[in-house]
Amino acid sequence: MNGGAVTCTLNELMASTISRMLYDGELGFVGIGTAGRAFTLAVGIPIVAARLAQMRHAPDFTIYWGNLLSPDLDDIPESPLQDTYTRWPAAAALSDTGQKLDMLMRGDFDVSFESAAQVDQFGNLNITLIGDPKSPRVRLVGCLAQPEHLAFVRRPIIVCDLNRRTFVEKVDFITSVGHGGGTRSRRDWGLPGPGPWAVVTDKAVFDFDEGSGRMRLRSLHPGVTPEEICDLMAFTPIIPAEVGTTPDPDPEDLRLIREKIDCHRMLIRA
Repeated sequence: MNGGAVTCTLNELMASTISRMLYDGELGFVGIGTAGRAFTLAVGIPIVAARLAQMRHAPDFTIYWGNLLSPDLDDIPESPLQDTYTRWPAAAALSDTGQKLDMLMRGDFDVSFESAAQVDQFGNLNITLIGDPKSPRVRLVGCLAQPEHLAFVRRPIIVCDLNRRTFVEKVDFITSVGHGGGTRSRRDWGLPGPGPWAVVTDKAVFDFDEGSGRMRLRSLHPGVTPEEICDLMAFTPIIPAEVGTTPDPDPEDLRLIREKIDCHRMLIRA
């Protein structure tokens, strides 16, 4: 991306965009992730965004990464190996998964970061299987704690690349309930949280219409058109009459990302 004299990668743009969505005093959850692009989307970009928010405008934004509360983000490990992660200094290491689930159900988390194999127009997520549930073509990682994230967290943020394989009209399996889309609402299902709050992709940013629950285009990344967005989705999102452009990171954002936060290029490889 190029904003005048500032040149950034799409990953840096996504991280900077998410950082502006994080507020002082909040608690955000980031999972462990797997590898490759999935790690970058579910873990790398959110961690960079969270640390950037702490350094720019939200010093008291707290991160719960995996089972580590407030890990030392001034010294992020050069590689995400389990041994390195286990020995990483943090305010606390909570080994009991039940503690995290208790925190979720009490409504302690303000933000969570979600990625998925499928996302539909109502923000329902699928990380369970692809194909007919009775005879799936592909079995995925399974639910993990994602159903609880979308059930209880105040502002879940979905982070995915925009393509027709991921952004489908209807997910093959609802791992996590978004804004429904059927005859029953989140309240009918007994889900206390408000559901997905934003979707940040490599092409655009979306939110959700309060009335219909449908995904709505919020901003286009520089150089991207609404027609390109529609070509990359298996459904047509709500497109307002006026859609803004996603701001590029400013020079200080880029300096912090490259020199302080991700100097080893482990979190957001180009």
